[in-house]
Amino acid sequence: MHYENVELLAAGGEGHALAKIEGKVIFVKYGAPGDVVDLQVVGRKKKFSLAKITKLHKESELRREPFCEHYGTCGGCKWQHIDYPSQAKLKDTWARDCLTRIGKVEVEETLPIVAAEQLQFYRNKMEYTFSNKRWLYDNETLEELEHTNALGFHAPGRFDKVLAINKCWLQDDKGNDIRNFVYEYCIANDYTFYDLKDHTGLMRNLMLRNTKAGDWMVNVIFAKKEDDKIERLLKAIQEEFNPKALNYCINEKLNDSTFDQEFISYSGDFEIQEELGGLKFNISPKSFFQTNPVQAEKLYEVAIDFADIQPTDVVYDLYCGTGTITCVAATKAKKAVGVEIVEEAIEAAKVNAGINGLTNVEFLAGDMKDVFNAAFYAEHGKPDIIITDPPRSGMHPKVVDYLAEIAAPKIVYVSCNPATQARDLAMLDAKYKIVKSQAVDMFPQTHHAENVVVLELR
Repeated sequence: MHYENVELLAAGGEGHALAKIEGKVIFVKYGAPGDVVDLQVVGRKKKFSLAKITKLHKESELRREPFCEHYGTCGGCKWQHIDYPSQAKLKDTWARDCLTRIGKVEVEETLPIVAAEQLQFYRNKMEYTFSNKRWLYDNETLEELEHTNALGFHAPGRFDKVLAINKCWLQDDKGNDIRNFVYEYCIANDYTFYDLKDHTGLMRNLMLRNTKAGDWMVNVIFAKKEDDKIERLLKAIQEEFNPKALNYCINEKLNDSTFDQEFISYSGDFEIQEELGGLKFNISPKSFFQTNPVQAEKLYEVAIDFADIQPTDVVYDLYCGTGTITCVAATKAKKAVGVEIVEEAIEAAKVNAGINGLTNVEFLAGDMKDVFNAAFYAEHGKPDIIITDPPRSGMHPKVVDYLAEIAAPKIVYVSCNPATQARDLAMLDAKYKIVKSQAVDMFPQTHHAENVVVLELR
């Protein structure tokens, strides 16, 4: 189905623009509010359709020229075509709308979004995939290619195709140098790239981490043991870049997850160290850590400010990861208790507490809906403040119910998905009022934003 001269009204789900035609909701790829366009519907759901722009009649005042050569193909950084002040405003509006429109809750005070200062090269972790089946651009043919090997990102909607990346603007430019060096070395020396369907080939994944201080970790994931080739590649990386940590892993499984795999140190340290809020945190190959450390500091500042922790307070930190915010809270509280389902994250959290000399913090591994109960409450004491930072899916209903039952005087809810946050807040509305809310932009050039609210008992 084709539509002509349609004005795009707002920013919609998953970074798309929104149009309404004859009462139908249409999400438009790579559109901007204020565009006037012709549309071609490319997908239909029960409640909405998905469309692409076939002709741009009038450009929105929000538009700018995208800066990345892979824009529109890789599927990331979908808002490059929107100027940053407008990005921040759209995210702020979206976070507010989620609370009032989805959650239908009242907010006593909403503070302006904490915008990002660093708009490019802000991530401290990137993961790339090797593939022997490269995604072809519209102007390419198989006949003109010397080979079909690629190192980059999965093409949108295609698990078996990888888009070869020349330059990514998300991580420090040295990351591009490392990735391109590894790729060129493997091509020049006839290393086999992984076949994502047949599960053959040597080179599987490349993970790069870096710190604000400029330390780098390079993790190379191989699909099988080929000792000579593994040794030669790792030695070449060491000689060329001498990273702070150079590790590798042999992943012979059919899936790419490495959380159950052993990483081996080849040279340098096994871990790197980042500083947040005056505290130090060790980062291993498998550590979860905020991917934008500069904005993470601002996010934690908002959360801790909202919490207003006093020296006599007991603080629970739910979904604590490697204990970053738990440790920050412990510097101000009588006691802080962190809970996380991933056991390795809890072990890392304990190490991080030790690095910073914190003796008033405890960590417990377990599923929140099972661990967070009356027995937990009895063991660790009545919380004065509960901080919760769940995954995008939000909190399990059992956890929400128990939060209401415990009735801590104050809850600080940090969310990477204001829509599920709003759903959870609606369930707490009978017992709690929302005193303040503030969005924080962690991911410029994308539609994602974090939102922090503080709730107090009615």
